[in-house]
Amino acid sequence: MLIKRCPLGSAECALFIVAQLLHRLLGGKSSVATKTHSGEQKSNSKDQQALETSPEMTMTVSLPDVASGQLATTALPLKWVGMEKIAIPLEVEISSTSYQRVNALANIFVSLDKPEAKGIHMSRLYIRLREILSTTPLNIKTIEALLKESVQSQQGLSNAAKLELQFEVTIDKPALLSDQFGYQSYPITLNCEYINSELSYELSLTIAYSSTCPCSAALSRQALSEEIEEQFSHEMISKHELMTWITSLKGSIATPHSQRSFAYVTVKLTERMLPLIPNLIKALEQTIGTPVQTAVKREDEQAFAKLNAENLMFCEDAARRVKQFLETCPQFIDYWFKVEHQESLHAHNAVVVDHKFPTHQLCG
Repeated sequence: MLIKRCPLGSAECALFIVAQLLHRLLGGKSSVATKTHSGEQKSNSKDQQALETSPEMTMTVSLPDVASGQLATTALPLKWVGMEKIAIPLEVEISSTSYQRVNALANIFVSLDKPEAKGIHMSRLYIRLREILSTTPLNIKTIEALLKESVQSQQGLSNAAKLELQFEVTIDKPALLSDQFGYQSYPITLNCEYINSELSYELSLTIAYSSTCPCSAALSRQALSEEIEEQFSHEMISKHELMTWITSLKGSIATPHSQRSFAYVTVKLTERMLPLIPNLIKALEQTIGTPVQTAVKREDEQAFAKLNAENLMFCEDAARRVKQFLETCPQFIDYWFKVEHQESLHAHNAVVVDHKFPTHQLCG
């Protein structure tokens, strides 16, 4: 640090410094005057102004930038460098006329292709993420603009960028029969990569549904049949007696085991627009046949029990339904899915995993 010569005399300079300190301590309310050799008071405002504006007293502080000012001790490129779990609000399109405001977590990365560079400019990534995603509806054009600007912001350090968004979409679901409805949230992940000036993106979602074991249902029916045979041994059975018995507690001989189950689906898309997420959710739920419910009354619960009886499923059955649906969607150029039945009979899960291509590789 260089100390410049004060343009005032030494005594006046010292008095001026004391005056400035008093001025700051008293919140700017003090007024200090200096005396000339003749004893007259003279305002020091001109001297103060000269001191404050003097080029000799002006100092510029330069903050260190290690990422730009230093070189890496080991010169090697790195595949992805960035940040994870950045909180960001998004506007997600849920219909042709409406959007839903959601809270998301973002992971954003760029490649570090310059081996000798110390590091990337992370603050530039953060600022562009905030400025673009929080103010613009989420679509492919917005994502592409963000990834391109992320690469450009690194000023030659990077050639590629990728973005991962995790959020939940909430949709209203009507009851099966009654006039009730409720809300259900669905976990969504959007993965996007910008490599060699080309954009690829994938959408992942989770569908919860109920599965009833076909084997357990058959065993339950057999147990009921055997009990009827024992209770009504005569050739002629009174319909009234049978109905009375079967609707009583005695008629609950056995029930098939069922459980909450999940389909985890990832699709790689070709179109230059995101599909409407609620539409994709509803299509998958209809394909499986037994989506979990929200608000229900007794008639809805009974209808759900019938729905499960009409859709008895091993995990293989559910997986084939999902696969058939994905194969019929031309906008999905690749897919991966996992069906998971969280067994109520066993302490383990029954699982199926499948994908479109043998050399399956999605973004990651």
